[in-house]
Amino acid sequence: MIGMEVRKMKILENLEPKSVFSYFEEICSIPHGSKNTEKIADYLVEFAKEHHLTHRRDEAGNVIIWKKASAGYEDAPVTMLQGHMDMVCAKNASTDHDFKSQGLSLFVEGDFIQARGTSLGGDDGIAIAYALAILSDDSLKHPALEVVITNDEEIGMLGAAKLDTEDLKSKYLLNIDSEEEGILLSSCAGGLTAVCSLGLKRRELYGEKVDLFVKGLTGGHSGTDIEKGRGNANHIFGQLLRHLKRSFDFDLLHLQGGSQDNAIPREAEGSVLVAKDKVCQFLKEVEQFQFILQEECRPVETSLSIYGEGKGSFAGEAMTETTMEKVLFLLEALPDGIQKMDFHTKGFVKTSLNLGVMETSDETFSMKLSLRSSSPYEKNQLSYKLRSLIQIVGGQYKTQGDYPSWSYNENSHLRTIMIQIYKEMFGKEPTIMGIHAGLECGIFYKKMPKLDIVSFGPDIFDAHSPRERMSIASVKRTWDYLLNILENIKS
Repeated sequence: MIGMEVRKMKILENLEPKSVFSYFEEICSIPHGSKNTEKIADYLVEFAKEHHLTHRRDEAGNVIIWKKASAGYEDAPVTMLQGHMDMVCAKNASTDHDFKSQGLSLFVEGDFIQARGTSLGGDDGIAIAYALAILSDDSLKHPALEVVITNDEEIGMLGAAKLDTEDLKSKYLLNIDSEEEGILLSSCAGGLTAVCSLGLKRRELYGEKVDLFVKGLTGGHSGTDIEKGRGNANHIFGQLLRHLKRSFDFDLLHLQGGSQDNAIPREAEGSVLVAKDKVCQFLKEVEQFQFILQEECRPVETSLSIYGEGKGSFAGEAMTETTMEKVLFLLEALPDGIQKMDFHTKGFVKTSLNLGVMETSDETFSMKLSLRSSSPYEKNQLSYKLRSLIQIVGGQYKTQGDYPSWSYNENSHLRTIMIQIYKEMFGKEPTIMGIHAGLECGIFYKKMPKLDIVSFGPDIFDAHSPRERMSIASVKRTWDYLLNILENIKS
């Protein structure tokens, strides 16, 4: 345990490799969601000081730690270990957890580590744990190391974009932000976050209030899980409202769904005003719509629940009819999910869109969407399309966190080393592929064009959701593989 105060947890103390899981448990005890990384950065700086390692922390919140080569590796290529310190904060609606102030509640079930009712942050806490375990162990064989832990990766790779690489000398970069063991990632999609807003006009009304809910969807990562056909709660909620509008007059009070633009939303909710004599019929129609959608979403979604609850008389401000129609138009017209498959690589998504967050305030309806594409042209074209749709209804549109794609390097020496080691350790070749998710590799390559980069990692399932779980056995195998790679990077 390093010098700073960290909540003591002992759930993982009997797991191997001990040092890796010990650091991972410490990381999980520190709140480190995106835009809330001050404490985890402090933790990393304190670690570097305690181990007498050269380090720096920049204005963007990135932390870089250097370690000299072990004996006999002085002439080996400098190697970067890279991951990010922030996590996606997702929780079940019934879970009482404050990500800003509380650590995670871990538990082990079979081969998996999970967090109770929340996301785990294995993406990308395990990269930090691996790095700290290596930095703290002077018995390991490795080249000179540059450990780069970036900030706010999950909300547009903001830390990596602002990172000054002038003092970095690495030839190889091992990005530990992949979630499937046995796959070496060699390319990734680019992307951006689209932020849309629409001014709301309201009027004083009264009626019977009905709360509407969409729950029970699987959710997941908007890059790696987008091809699985999982339901998007925000879009389903929009379909529900439009379906009801065809048969009933109602007024919209508010709606909200999702928590991160890069996570497929699992839940959405809202409230409407209905005439008192129509409430029973209205709720029956909601139930009928549930049956329709449950059938449409099978077999991918098996726990979808759509329902309404009457809340009695209500007097207050609801959206005007014109404003509500604009909101319904956007939810109906916005593209969703896979937009185009890659013709050159079978089964590979080229372009996609995810409406991750929607919410209303008294004056504004806002949305955040994650847009991904391995084609810069298609990424821009889809962004222009979104802008046009928003402007049709008089809304505002802006983008943030625009990051480049990472192209395949046919002459990667690092990948050759890693393939050979994998074959020797596991008796088979790893899978070489690209990924539709965004990785910081593209940003690093743009800043350091001579970098030879490969991304890999242990098995993590359902990242960015409360169902996220990480395989204990896979963490161990990946750790052994990582150490073997470092040992074999020689002059």
